[in-house]
Amino acid sequence: MQDKAHLMRAFDQAREKMRAVLPGIDTHMEIYPNWTIKEMLAHLAGWDDATIAALRAFGAGQPSPLLALRGIDFYNAQTVAERTDLQYEQIVQEWELVREQLKAILNDLPAERLGDKIVSPWGPITTVARLVTIMADHEEEHAAVVQELRKTKHIQGEIRT
Repeated sequence: MQDKAHLMRAFDQAREKMRAVLPGIDTHMEIYPNWTIKEMLAHLAGWDDATIAALRAFGAGQPSPLLALRGIDFYNAQTVAERTDLQYEQIVQEWELVREQLKAILNDLPAERLGDKIVSPWGPITTVARLVTIMADHEEEHAAVVQELRKTKHIQGEIRT
């Protein structure tokens, strides 16, 4: 099982990878079909929100809210739609804030509970440590996509600085 310091580093490393691809990005460039960087960051903030809700319920001994019970695609669309009216800068602020909240909740959780079972926001049972690892990996995967897209677009001369 991973220790809390390792999990915190995983969160920090994933966040740094994403932060590294943001400077100078064209905020109107499509990252995924119908998603710009704004929607992708809203998506990441939404999953941090879902993880916060799961960890809070876990810490309180309550059932985990299954925020993505209707499916991951439905939750993705819902969480992005909830943030549609926010400006890019507001999305970035929220994305940063919810990660700090998530890390604070993880930090407050006793280390011996990291191996305990928890219901993930999308339904399957996992461990607390695995849930955190999934969220860190998720952000790293998106950062890699953006990094690769930036390289491709830069070669084509489409990155705005």
